[in-house]
Amino acid sequence: MSKVQSPKRSGVVIPHAPKWHQRLAAWLVATTIRVVSATLRISWRDDSGPQPTPVIYCIWHNRLALCMTSYFFHTRKNGKPVRMAALISASKDGALLAAILEQFGVQPARGSSSRRGTQAVRELTRWARNGYDLAITPDGPRGPRYVAEEGVILLAQMTGLPIVPSSYVARWKIRFKSWDRFLVPLPFSRCEIFYGRPIHIPRDATPEDRERFRRQLETELNAITKD
Repeated sequence: MSKVQSPKRSGVVIPHAPKWHQRLAAWLVATTIRVVSATLRISWRDDSGPQPTPVIYCIWHNRLALCMTSYFFHTRKNGKPVRMAALISASKDGALLAAILEQFGVQPARGSSSRRGTQAVRELTRWARNGYDLAITPDGPRGPRYVAEEGVILLAQMTGLPIVPSSYVARWKIRFKSWDRFLVPLPFSRCEIFYGRPIHIPRDATPEDRERFRRQLETELNAITKD
């Protein structure tokens, strides 16, 4: 996924579409996620409360491996339909992630702060109006790790949707040597999935308010992310 910034004039940019080999890789990755998730010994800590309306789920970039397993649980618990749109980079790497998430029925909104940002924000807002949950990695796609950008706060202000922080901890795992230290749980690992308290951004929030809420989101996410 990608982080969202304040909408900018970015012109018409066509995002990279997944190639055939990326779609094959996406199917393999999605199948692996489903198989590994079925073996995990998962416990939950959910402080988000009832969420009958759409929300903006926020998860650090290195916790994407279990994001859909976590989302399906949360929607079932709240009796909500499984409908999600996610902000994903318009880059070639983003094309692979988009193809993976499409295997789970997620609608990709392709863009970031540097490419196709305005169009992506419009798409996310439209999906929100149609009753879809939104998903953002506030430190993606390039980091720095565990630092939330203001864009998700602006999106919450525009849409009126609450932000729900999410993360997980895995006892047995692999950590990649990427900028985000991407985390993948190993089969049969014990995992604890967390949902933090919702953060509501007023429509009339000032720049100072948005910075305060940005720091709050970053603090909440880091509090439920234990490396």
